[in-house]
Amino acid sequence: MIEVTVKGDFKKTNSFLERAANLFKVGILDKYGRRGVDALKAATPVGTGKTANSWYYKVVRNRRGVAIQWLNSSENEGIPIVILLQYGHGFQNGGYYEGLDFINPAMRPVFEEIAEDAWRELTDESKH
Repeated sequence: MIEVTVKGDFKKTNSFLERAANLFKVGILDKYGRRGVDALKAATPVGTGKTANSWYYKVVRNRRGVAIQWLNSSENEGIPIVILLQYGHGFQNGGYYEGLDFINPAMRPVFEEIAEDAWRELTDESKH
């Protein structure tokens, strides 16, 4: 038989988890959404500039929480241009454009900023 005895409570743990759950209000996500759009726009390979200028974001709520989606509306015959630029594509004449990973390097600083701000917010003792 195993017996477990617990002294104290989970007040600090519950407080931390409540702060984590309420950390990102929709307004703060707009800030990161705009930063992501700016980063993606600056990093997108430019031909006409249409694809670079077609980035936008949405803040989406679902049952698991809130998320930011970065999207691009530039298409050719229903195919998203950013997918062709990121992963590469063939041409009708047999040529091939080798993809360029521009999305991940552009977004890395934005993700790092989100993580740093979230950690700072969660561990700021003055906010408890």
